[in-house]
Amino acid sequence: MSRIAELIAELCPRGVDFAPLGELVRIRNGKDYKALGIGEIPVYGTGGVMLYVNESAHPGPSVLIPRKGSLSKLYYVDKPFWTVDTLFYTEIGDRLVPKFLFYHLSTQRLEELNRAGGVPSLTQSVLNLLLVPVPPLEVQREIVRILDQFTQLEAELNAELMARRRQRLAFTRLLPGAAHNEDQSSNVKHIRLGEVASQYVEPVRVQDDTAYRSLGVKWYGEGVLVREPKLGSAIKGTVLYAVKPGYLVYNRMFVTEGSFAIVPPELANGVVSNEFPVYELDRSRILPEWLLLYLQDEYTLKRIAAEVTGVERGSTKSRMRWKEGQFEAFQIALPSISVQREMVRVVGTVAALESALRDELTARRKQFEYYRNKLLTFEEAVT
Repeated sequence: MSRIAELIAELCPRGVDFAPLGELVRIRNGKDYKALGIGEIPVYGTGGVMLYVNESAHPGPSVLIPRKGSLSKLYYVDKPFWTVDTLFYTEIGDRLVPKFLFYHLSTQRLEELNRAGGVPSLTQSVLNLLLVPVPPLEVQREIVRILDQFTQLEAELNAELMARRRQRLAFTRLLPGAAHNEDQSSNVKHIRLGEVASQYVEPVRVQDDTAYRSLGVKWYGEGVLVREPKLGSAIKGTVLYAVKPGYLVYNRMFVTEGSFAIVPPELANGVVSNEFPVYELDRSRILPEWLLLYLQDEYTLKRIAAEVTGVERGSTKSRMRWKEGQFEAFQIALPSISVQREMVRVVGTVAALESALRDELTARRKQFEYYRNKLLTFEEAVT
């Protein structure tokens, strides 16, 4: 019998009491921070920490709950903080371990509590009625201890994954330098991308009764994003564009985040919008895998950022784009095929380790969700 099962058998053998959230915590609105100066106190918004100010409004610990938008994105803070009015914060009473409440609310489908149309939203009155299990504090602390071990392991894996990613990008920074080594200098040419890349345009007329698998491009060279198939009747546009395996595709709006990819064979029937230009590469002169590495280079991305045109609005770059003409005119240092192949081999070794870590992280997250949901499921006490 596990320690938690032992505690439940000892402390609440007839089941666990449930109570409305409003009886256990006080739910408060955040407020504006604009009159404050810069400091060390974090200000939380729906996307996380926005900035740091010189005054704290709340001591913590607290669970922060979104009022609108993505209602499942909760935050747990155990130090002084400030929060804007897009989030609720909680003043937690002595019947709940604060982090237990955070873990419990993370298992709830808060979007199903939405009582309004349009943008998903929550109100204090609705949250106050949400029933929450209240096992003995010893049980709550033991559950938190176990789940914290999972989150610590996930944090360590994520840190190692970031380190491997930095290592991979560090190798890519050698690419321009490697091309200029003395024994290779005669094999290096400075060319425009348009000399080795030809835009591929194959329009696909959208039919209402046909399903389309639309593709996107992930950031940081992490590959093609595959969306769920959708009927043409549910697609706003009238024209999409076909892709081909081995061709380069990029997101015009997020090139500064390294949004480039090579189309894999299994996505040969995918389609993209006109925000994702597709290019066929001259493989006798340039390896697609090498070009992908080159375009992830920090120096390359800075050069691209200097060319992106448009109007940036708010915290997004939805109006900023690197257009096809700019892509084709972009100058690169092109080494010989043999040098390209060797760089792909070296960086590929690091990328394989990164991929293995990413797979392990995904597995750990699923394992955490399974045990979190299991540990936080209780038999309600019979009165």
